[in-house]
Amino acid sequence: MQLAKIRYGTWGESLGVVSDHAVTPYAFNQQYPTLAALLEASDVAAAVGTLQPRGAAVPWASVKFQAPIDQQEVWAAGVTYKRSKVARMEESQGAASFYDLVYAAPRPELFYKASPHRVVGPGENIRIRRDATWNVPEPELALVLNSRHQLVGYTIGNDMSSRDIEGENPLYLPQAKVYNACCGLGPVVTLAADVADVTQLGISIEVQRGKERVFAGETSIAQMARTFDDLIGWLGRDQSFPQGVILLTGTGIVPGNDFTLLPGDRVTIRIEQIGELTNTVIQG
Repeated sequence: MQLAKIRYGTWGESLGVVSDHAVTPYAFNQQYPTLAALLEASDVAAAVGTLQPRGAAVPWASVKFQAPIDQQEVWAAGVTYKRSKVARMEESQGAASFYDLVYAAPRPELFYKASPHRVVGPGENIRIRRDATWNVPEPELALVLNSRHQLVGYTIGNDMSSRDIEGENPLYLPQAKVYNACCGLGPVVTLAADVADVTQLGISIEVQRGKERVFAGETSIAQMARTFDDLIGWLGRDQSFPQGVILLTGTGIVPGNDFTLLPGDRVTIRIEQIGELTNTVIQG
């Protein structure tokens, strides 16, 4: 089952159940007033069945998809793929040994990425900083967790990064990662129970600049050096997330050092069994 936050016509914000490129709208209710509340249910699919349909299914293209987030925090893991480790070492020679060590260390790199108001959904503008000159997208599988730290589903994430800022000094990581419109999520949450083997999912990215494709890459979740259980376990240590949390799991696709995003670029990330997330880059 795939769930989304949608708007269509005069419905207002609704739950969308997605199937075969069609979307069936449901009204949230008092028990489940938000998508996050629905994801707290012990049986999410059964909880969806208690909601009132708002009409028949409509074509995917006619619906406005919103970021599938309500009040959750967004966190991120770094250096979980070898390609990411190499890139981080290249951008910050002074701290290269730290990135090398954390790749194999028991404790992963985990950092706060975004509050809901810093997240953009499908078709919305994603931002590069005004004071950065080397900006890249980071296509990532995002884990959707409930307040009990249980893995409920998966969505697509774009963990935007200002590599020149972080490369100048690793202590600048929050500024390189956390700012307005710094994170893309969507379009749907695919329930974890409906994904047979998540480790085999492919991830790809394409950046269009006008009519030209200026960057493309692909990888697989199988290339991750850490397991989801490992990342979730560390994230939950001495941490509570009353509304649930979304955890970006790191990227295995990093553009070369001669590439930077420019305003107007269109970034499309695809993950098998989830869909595709497209955003247009703006600056300032």
